[in-house]
Amino acid sequence: LQYMSGFGNEHVSEDPRCPGALPEGQNNPQVCPYGLYAEQLSGSAFTCPRPTNKRSWLYRILPSVCHKPFKPLEEGHLTHNWDEIEPDPNQLRWKPFEIPKASQNKMDFVSGLHTLCGAGEPRGRNGIAVHIFVCNTSMIDRCLYNSDGDFLIVPQQGKLLITTEFGKMLVEPNEICVIQQGMRFSVEVFGETRGYILEVYGAHFELPDLGPIGANGLANPRDFLVPVAWYEDRQVPGGYTVISKYQGKLFAAQQDYSPFNVVAWHGNYTPYKYHLEKFMVINAVAFDHADPSIFTVLTAKTTRAGVALADFVIFPPRWGVANNTFRPPYYHRNCMSEFMGLIKGHYEAKEEGFQPGGGSLHSMMTPHGPDADCFEKASKAKLEPERVADGTMAFMFESSLSLAVTKWGLQTSNRLDKNYYKCWEPLKSHFNPKSK
Repeated sequence: LQYMSGFGNEHVSEDPRCPGALPEGQNNPQVCPYGLYAEQLSGSAFTCPRPTNKRSWLYRILPSVCHKPFKPLEEGHLTHNWDEIEPDPNQLRWKPFEIPKASQNKMDFVSGLHTLCGAGEPRGRNGIAVHIFVCNTSMIDRCLYNSDGDFLIVPQQGKLLITTEFGKMLVEPNEICVIQQGMRFSVEVFGETRGYILEVYGAHFELPDLGPIGANGLANPRDFLVPVAWYEDRQVPGGYTVISKYQGKLFAAQQDYSPFNVVAWHGNYTPYKYHLEKFMVINAVAFDHADPSIFTVLTAKTTRAGVALADFVIFPPRWGVANNTFRPPYYHRNCMSEFMGLIKGHYEAKEEGFQPGGGSLHSMMTPHGPDADCFEKASKAKLEPERVADGTMAFMFESSLSLAVTKWGLQTSNRLDKNYYKCWEPLKSHFNPKSK
């Protein structure tokens, strides 16, 4: 597999089997090379300012309009109904989500989507959803596109070979990929597979501003990879199924050819992937525990400066050197919502109970922080340079929206850890009014 590098770049790509497939000097000539059709995919309004204008031109064997009418498809556990169960402000933690055995229940990426929590509404173009995917078989002659927003996909177990209209990407655990609104894709897996998805309605992900950090640091633009053009000219007499996620529901349409028939393309609206080991960590080298915003990989902004619809934050391996400092995350009540997941290893603030493939949700203004064991150890530890989180990768989806948990998340999944609150019960008072 080959890739082009650069976040948000103007890329140009054509399948080497058809050199010269890209028209020269214009986007939609009267007759395209090789008899292809020109089709524009717009990820922003035509009149958006140039820095935020997103579009790509696709040159394909048949335009995507050639399909039968869409009909409703059973959604399973995919939802945007945030009122199906009463709100729950408690600290919530889930055990690793179970992957069904293929011998018992074949499940591909689409049928394996389960909505855990979210807020907002896709028709109003403002909101997010957190989904878990568990699957054991590849998508065969079917693809998905999301009319509602962007998918940020975080595989935790198993590789994903993702075929898109722009080309193919292999995404492994400790990598992420973003499939933006409207892009058709199909997922091939190689066994039992699990991961997390952050969906955003109404905004695209971008790199956070660096401010006084300067020109370099955090996720560098050159480390984002975009697939190169690849096409298949394949007839599917039995019917190819195109699935649309539209206003929170699934719909399916039939066509008799592969949708991955794009011979060439150019533009700045593309799928992309990123390896989390490429992240350049910034941290305190004097005292105090810096806010977790220093670990932001991608952000989807709101119209309020500094307030995110959603941030994707990671906690990678790094050095801890702060003096006179309680080094793990501090106790916290937040006006944002925090969903955490674990790709591998042991999270520094909760080495027991929080497991790879599970998750936790600390809702708006719900207190959270290190468990009792972590507090006691860190309060007595000798403060010398130490490696933090080696062999670990935890992440956080943080949002300014107040998230509701689905019935599947609280009940049907049967993965909720009802003893989570007990990890703080051993915390005891060390207060002594006679000792400063």
